[in-house]
Amino acid sequence: MSLYAIGDLHLHFQSELKARNQIEDKVWQNHELIFKENCCSLMTDEDTLVLVGDHSWGKNLTECKKDLEYIIALPGRKILLRGNHDMFWDAKKTNQLNNAFDGKLLFLQNNYYSYEDYALVGTKGYTFEGPFYVDRYGNIQGWDEKEAEHAEKLVKRESERLVSSFEAAKADGYKKFIMFLHYPPTNILQTNSIFTKIAEQYGVEQVVYGHCHGQSRFHDSIVGKKRRIRYSLVSGDFLRWMPQMIIK
Repeated sequence: MSLYAIGDLHLHFQSELKARNQIEDKVWQNHELIFKENCCSLMTDEDTLVLVGDHSWGKNLTECKKDLEYIIALPGRKILLRGNHDMFWDAKKTNQLNNAFDGKLLFLQNNYYSYEDYALVGTKGYTFEGPFYVDRYGNIQGWDEKEAEHAEKLVKRESERLVSSFEAAKADGYKKFIMFLHYPPTNILQTNSIFTKIAEQYGVEQVVYGHCHGQSRFHDSIVGKKRRIRYSLVSGDFLRWMPQMIIK
């Protein structure tokens, strides 16, 4: 029984395809078929797969019906995290989703799930991405102070949700944690953030995240070990649609 993770499937069986890279980049061609084949060859029904957000381009559950059916048909227990494009998922109505898909899918938001003696804790997260960039002289260009202030409010909200989930797991006796985010834990200007501090505070063993697409963005955040925590990017195109084993 193993734990796997991947993110950013961006399925669109019933909805409009909105991302240019999904049309132009070769890695996205037939990715639904490739991913399904990889899952079936790698996983069994005894395994657990955490999908770290951006499951569908659908705007509501009706437009996501076939996308979610595709995920349900994959082997193993499937745990879904909320991504920034998951318009079908109201964070305040996660319990309704869990009731509607009982026995088929698990939705990770303001709660936690167990895997062996670990608590799997997660939230969408947030990090300010601009638009800004660092020029060749190391200067920040395009910074928007108003947008940065708004981003801080989103970061605060998501960090509070994360802490409440950790506390619930701790209250139930869990001492070992794996933390899942959709957004990366830091942006290109940061070496630490509230999310890395929370991970350190609760002694998390691994932080797993998605969201970063395309070769130019694969190193936007932390990858590898930092302060005894392993950070892993698991966006689908980064992994070439092969789920990453988190725990064997």
